[in-house]
Amino acid sequence: MLEPGKPPPRKKARKERSRGKATVTTTSNEHMEQHIWKEFPEDLFEAVIARLPIATFFRFRSVCRKWNSLLTSQSFSQQCAQVNHSQSWFYTITHENVNTGAMYDPSSKKWHHPTVPALPTKLIVLPVASAGGLICFLDIGHRSFYVCNPLTRSFKELPARSQAVSVEGTLYFMRSDPDGLLSYDMENGIWKQFVIPTPPHLSDHTLAECGGRIMLVGLLTKNAATCVCIWELQKMTLLWKEVDRMPNIWCLEFYGKHVRMTCLGNKGLLMLSLRSRQMNRLVTYDLSTGEWLKVPGCVLPHGRKRQWIACGTAFHPCLTALA
Repeated sequence: MLEPGKPPPRKKARKERSRGKATVTTTSNEHMEQHIWKEFPEDLFEAVIARLPIATFFRFRSVCRKWNSLLTSQSFSQQCAQVNHSQSWFYTITHENVNTGAMYDPSSKKWHHPTVPALPTKLIVLPVASAGGLICFLDIGHRSFYVCNPLTRSFKELPARSQAVSVEGTLYFMRSDPDGLLSYDMENGIWKQFVIPTPPHLSDHTLAECGGRIMLVGLLTKNAATCVCIWELQKMTLLWKEVDRMPNIWCLEFYGKHVRMTCLGNKGLLMLSLRSRQMNRLVTYDLSTGEWLKVPGCVLPHGRKRQWIACGTAFHPCLTALA
């Protein structure tokens, strides 16, 4: 009820009401920072950080020394081990950035450019393989091998090793003269040779693996037409059977050109670098789903020129992998 002699209360405008709510919210946040966030459990903090997208860790390291030191913490490593980052990334070497390289994240369709070289700048290295978040590099000058985590930039030198596709405890290598495969059973130590005719008109081919299946990826060139094809090895007949090929409309761009192909990765998701004197096209191919996708051009920060991808490899990013 209104008291005699007093005017009715003025109705507050919407801005004033919002301003009052904002003040309450700000005060509440400050109250939480003092009484709750200060006592936030360390193990829960590490669990939350470990589940952030991998790309956030490029900014993560520069926040403070404590956050940066998490990367070498055993408890943080255990938290990261519980997170399944199933999508692999691609580490590439461009013609203009041999030492720093560039990393492509297929899930966000974004390129990441390290500002500090992962390996000593005096080396000229090529990525040749990966495992457990580490990438194996070959120094083309001294034929030495190195392993490196491109996220944390830890590295060390290794003795030379061979490349192969691993299927159920057996390593498979391609061979020529005669064409076929060479296998090595890692449990029994037994070598075997298989004579398998290579598909005709094939070039720039490489082995791949998907779900226990041995796959072959290569360029098929006949007359002036060029296309990327996928074959699967038929274990009963020991013959290659074509199971997929790049969409025809994409292959039209290669007509009449001398195209070379580099395959980055050999398991699950592949990145194919297709180049000639006039172009450099990047596509990904998912061996399990048969999906072809175009990759956006690799452009340096504050730059406009697209980088030509010279070589690279697939890897599973892991913050706690130590070289």
